[in-house]
Amino acid sequence: MGVSVRRATDAIPPVVALGIAILAVSTSAILIRYSSAPTLVIALYRVLFTTVLLLPFAVHSYRDAFYQLSRRDWIAASAAGVALALHFALWFESLAWTSVAASVTIVQIQVLFVASGAALFLSERITRRASVGMMIALCGIAIMSFGGTIVGAPTVGSAPLYGNVLAIVAAVCMAGYVLTGRSLRQRIPLVPYVVIVYAVCVVVLLALTTAVNDTLFAYPPYEWFLFLLMALGPGILGHTVLNWALAHVESSVVSVSLLAEPVCSTVLAVVLLSELPTRFTAIGGAMTLIGIIITSRR
Repeated sequence: MGVSVRRATDAIPPVVALGIAILAVSTSAILIRYSSAPTLVIALYRVLFTTVLLLPFAVHSYRDAFYQLSRRDWIAASAAGVALALHFALWFESLAWTSVAASVTIVQIQVLFVASGAALFLSERITRRASVGMMIALCGIAIMSFGGTIVGAPTVGSAPLYGNVLAIVAAVCMAGYVLTGRSLRQRIPLVPYVVIVYAVCVVVLLALTTAVNDTLFAYPPYEWFLFLLMALGPGILGHTVLNWALAHVESSVVSVSLLAEPVCSTVLAVVLLSELPTRFTAIGGAMTLIGIIITSRR
């Protein structure tokens, strides 16, 4: 099974796989909006079903890899899982308050926080170009968050500023996930890594869901179908394939390619949700993406 899967994966050109992954993750915000379940429950079942789908393959093909992990590796992977859980919890909730375009664009600034975190904790230098890119991106976020309010223009979402703040904090958590797992991913295979991270993520999300007394099981078949779609699409075809692509495509290419996600998600929101971004979201979003591109360039 493991050999056949790897051969099938190797037969797919990395750039094609990257394109499929970006399209898959672009559906995440739309599927979340389609669901009427609490956002923590949506996040929990998306990650749980993704883990269940990956676990048999992981046990069959990578059993020895789990035994070879050191205590430090387990701690690092667990920390990454906690950060990922917080990212999902906050980002999914942001979509309940602000527009798809704003939320998906803002969460992409995790690139800026990764650069800042690497400078603070890994002694990596932030170039002048990266600093300029960060400033442009931050100005773009400010326009998205405050532009409409200042001039009294109509906004999309019941509390756009609150939703945008949640997306910013979600981006910080995603940066923590990336930085925590960066060195670990260079030492261990993808599948064992993501299974451990996702398993810890499930535990944290379950604890959060239980803490707020959200219902865990009383949902119609339609909701369970959406949970499964989120696992298969954004989960397996999306983030898992993106992790695989990092080993086959330059990380800078992956980072810049990911900027297609806000564009695709916005188009899907217009077509499927009839949600048109405001002019301030469009202008600020474009500035944010330009800033991220400048920051990501080497």
